[in-house]
Amino acid sequence: QVQLVESGGGLLQAGGSLRLSCAASGLRFRFYAMGWFRQTPGKEREFVAAVSGSDGSTDYADSVKGRFTISRVNANNMVYLQMNNLKPEDTAVYYCAARIIGTMSQRSQEYTYWGQGTQITVSS
Repeated sequence: QVQLVESGGGLLQAGGSLRLSCAASGLRFRFYAMGWFRQTPGKEREFVAAVSGSDGSTDYADSVKGRFTISRVNANNMVYLQMNNLKPEDTAVYYCAARIIGTMSQRSQEYTYWGQGTQITVSS
């Protein structure tokens, strides 16, 4: 079965950096678009970044553009989210997601598989 396992979350101060990792298994990884989403209590899951399965194109939410970088290593079935200059408003549970179609999407409904999430807390 498909599994997505996130790691790398934690507690840090504003201005700091963190890298999230997502290990995928049970799927033909290079054919899937991969995304990162985040969610805070009482709010809908929010798009953060995505990377296509075909040519590695990327897409970002305006709120993280210039600070976050998504990347993937198909040979290792891994996707990463490098987060720099973190702000308190970045505090959330971050989820890795896989979309069967290799093109990117910002809509969470279009992703089929999800990880369990990892908490990031940024203090001011």
